[in-house]
Amino acid sequence: MSLRRRLALLSALAVALAVLLASVLVYALVRDRLRRDVDNDLRDQASRVSQRFQTGPPPAPPTTSAQVERGEHRALILPAPEPGGPEALAQLISPNGAVVTSPGSAIRIPVSSADRALAAGGGQPTLEDAKAGDTDLRVLTQPVADGAAIQVARSLEDTNETLNTLVIILAAVSAGGIALAAALGPVVARAALAPAGEVSDAAEEVARTHDLTHRIEVRGDDELGRLAASFNEMLAALERSEAAQRRLVADASHELRTPLATLRTNIETLGRGDELEPEERKRLVADVTHELEEMTELVGDVVELARAPGQDAIARQDVALDELTRDAIERAERRARGVSFERRLQASLVHVDPQRVGRAISNMLDNATKWSPPESMVEVEVEGGRVTVRDHGPGFPDGDLDKVFDRFWRADEARGKPGSGLGLAIVQRVAEEHDGTARARNAPEGGAVVSLELPTINGDSSASLPGSA
Repeated sequence: MSLRRRLALLSALAVALAVLLASVLVYALVRDRLRRDVDNDLRDQASRVSQRFQTGPPPAPPTTSAQVERGEHRALILPAPEPGGPEALAQLISPNGAVVTSPGSAIRIPVSSADRALAAGGGQPTLEDAKAGDTDLRVLTQPVADGAAIQVARSLEDTNETLNTLVIILAAVSAGGIALAAALGPVVARAALAPAGEVSDAAEEVARTHDLTHRIEVRGDDELGRLAASFNEMLAALERSEAAQRRLVADASHELRTPLATLRTNIETLGRGDELEPEERKRLVADVTHELEEMTELVGDVVELARAPGQDAIARQDVALDELTRDAIERAERRARGVSFERRLQASLVHVDPQRVGRAISNMLDNATKWSPPESMVEVEVEGGRVTVRDHGPGFPDGDLDKVFDRFWRADEARGKPGSGLGLAIVQRVAEEHDGTARARNAPEGGAVVSLELPTINGDSSASLPGSA
C-alpha cells in the first residue's frame, strides 16, 4: 500500500473515530441533562406533596391490609399534583409497609424492601429506575414525619423517545461524517504529500539525467518544507563534490603530464645507452629517480585528497602534539639544506590520528623550507593545541591569501619550484577531519605564517607531559 493510501486511510479513520466519540459524548450529555431534569421535577413534586401531607389532618395509618381494602385509610389519601405541574404518580408507604396510592392512579409504583425499610426507619431520599408493567419509571422515595414515606414517580417514555430520536440523528450524522472523511481523505493526502512527491520526482529526474543543478521549490517551514530544503542542500553538496572531483582529475592530469613527458624523454634517451657517456647516463638516472619520487608523492597526495572526508576511520589516540611536531622537525632538518629551525614547543595533549596530523605538520614545514632564503630560520611554535610555522621568505601574495589551501594552487613564483600545490590542501583536510582549523597569513615583519589548531583534551591547553621542551 502506497504512503498516499495509508495517509488517506489513517485520516478517514481519525475523522471517523472523532465523529463517533463526539456522538457518544453528545448522547451522554443529553441523556444526563434529561434525567437530571426528571429528577429535579420529582424533587419539586415530592416537596409539594410532602407539604400538603404534613399540613393536612393527622394520618391514621391502617394496621392491617383488610383495613386498607375496606377504605379505612382516607386520612392517608395523598393530594393530587398541582394543576399545570408535570405528570407524576404518588403513593404513601406506612411504617408497617402498607401502600396507599393517589386517587385515580392507574399505575402502582413498585415498592421494594429498601423502600419499606426507609418508611419504617427513615433515612436519606433515594432515586432509582423501576418498571411497572411495560412502563419505565423514575422513582423518588422520601421519608416524611410520623414514620412514613412518600413515593413520587414519572414515566420515562418521553425521555426514552427523545433519546431514541437523538440516537437516530447522531447515527446519521456519524455515517455522513465518516463517508465525507473517506471521500476527502485521498484529496487531503494528495495535497499533504505534494512536496514529498516533488522530492521523489526530483530524485528520479536526477538519477535519469545526472543533472545536479535541479532544485525543488520550498513551501513553508514544516516537516515537508524542511525535507525539500534538505534535498536541495544535498543536491548542492553533491554538485560541489562532483565539481571538485572533476577539478581534481583535471588538475592531476595537468600536473602529471609534465613529469610523464620528462620521464618518457629520459627513458628513451637511456634506451640509447651505447651513445651516452657514463656521467650523462648517471645524470639521467638521477633525473628519472627524482621524477619518480615526485610522481609518487603527487599520486599519494591526490589519493589522499580524493578520499571523501570520513571515508576511512580515523585512528584517534592521545598524542603529545609537541612530540609529534619535534619528530616532524627532525625529518625536515634531514631534507632541508641551509635552513635551520627555531622551536618553541610547549606541552600539549590532543586526541588525533598521529599519522595524518604528522603528515600535515610535515607539509607545513616543507612549505616553509621551500620559501625560506638560504641560511634563514624557520620558527615553529606549539601552544595549546596549535602548531604555528613561520618562514622569512616573500610571504603569500596579498590577493591570493584566500587560495592558499586550494588544491593545486601555486603562486606564480612557485612554478619553477618542486611540489604539486597539494601540501597545504592536505593540511586543511586534516584540520577539518579533526574539528580544527587551518589558517594562513603574512607576518608584519615579512614571511608567511601557517597554523594548524586542534582541540585539546578536555579543553586543557597546558597539559604537562614528561620530556616536552
